[in-house]
Amino acid sequence: MNCREVIHEISNYLDGDLDASMKQSIEVHLKDCNECAVIVSQTRFTVEIFCDSHLVELPTDVRSRVHEALRRRIQESRK
Repeated sequence: MNCREVIHEISNYLDGDLDASMKQSIEVHLKDCNECAVIVSQTRFTVEIFCDSHLVELPTDVRSRVHEALRRRIQESRK
């Protein structure tokens, strides 16, 4: 197992969708690779934050400004 393979399987790992052998291979790699361990930890933390968050309704004027800015950027990128 290398870093690229761990990153490729990170979603499946965090979701618990791996067979026991693949899960064990990732966990062995994570014990020896601090960089991947940090990436997995931060990804897990980010997912937890978003899963626990609530939808925030933007005020109408803010929503309108955001939509207009996005329209301008899309038009500019097409030029």
